[in-house]
Amino acid sequence: MSGYVTAGGPVVHDPMTLPVDDNVNAYTFCVELKGSQWFLQKGKMIAYYGSIDFNGVGHGRLDRLVRTSFHSPLHAAEWVVAEGSGKMLLADRAFDVNSYDLDDGNLTIRSGNLLAFQPSLALKQSIVPGFLTLIGTGKFVAASNGPVVFMEPPIRVDPQALVGWADCPSPCHHYDHAYMTGVMGGLRAVTGLGGASGEEHQFEFVGAGTVLLQSTETLMAEQSTGAVPQHAGVPGGGVHGGQGQQSGAPRLPGQLGDLQRRFGL
Repeated sequence: MSGYVTAGGPVVHDPMTLPVDDNVNAYTFCVELKGSQWFLQKGKMIAYYGSIDFNGVGHGRLDRLVRTSFHSPLHAAEWVVAEGSGKMLLADRAFDVNSYDLDDGNLTIRSGNLLAFQPSLALKQSIVPGFLTLIGTGKFVAASNGPVVFMEPPIRVDPQALVGWADCPSPCHHYDHAYMTGVMGGLRAVTGLGGASGEEHQFEFVGAGTVLLQSTETLMAEQSTGAVPQHAGVPGGGVHGGQGQQSGAPRLPGQLGDLQRRFGL
């Protein structure tokens, strides 16, 4: 069945009408594999056509690929390698999804926002906690809470609005002295409340490059990647008698648990 539009009905896609490495809509991206491989964050594939296998980053057969393209042991448990032939649909809880191309460049991105990337890019842990760096030439797919806007340094950014930065130095912290010592700062000192707003604390970028911002100050909701939802009828999501199973997969060596997720590591 080819893609079609019925009177007042939805667009229906098949493998021939799905786009190639492009958006299906603002919230879904289609990756085409032709005997090729992509790195994929667990839980971000929503459907696929064709013959595609998914193997953990620590799978022995993939050691050479991991050795050249994946250099972030803290995140290894959250990623898989998709390989084969077909079309794969990626999404993340109805957040905006887009692809970006790097041409012999480097881009640092919040770890929770990165959905997938081609192995021609090398992934490394950023010196900034909660961020990852992609280096090289290739395509990657990322999600954001609202459309992404691109800004030129020098600029100061609310940390909660920051998606990442490309080809420029890592940011430094900036604390507004007037705000800290004013009425709000006094209340903060007495009550211990506050201290998290963009008016008080920003990331400061200088030099050449591009800063990527999402169009909201609300971070994407945290979600354990690869966890089984605790809902009736979901395999592994519950047991008879109404007693739910322990959520999530067993902790692996090197994982930092909930602290790891809170800081985006």
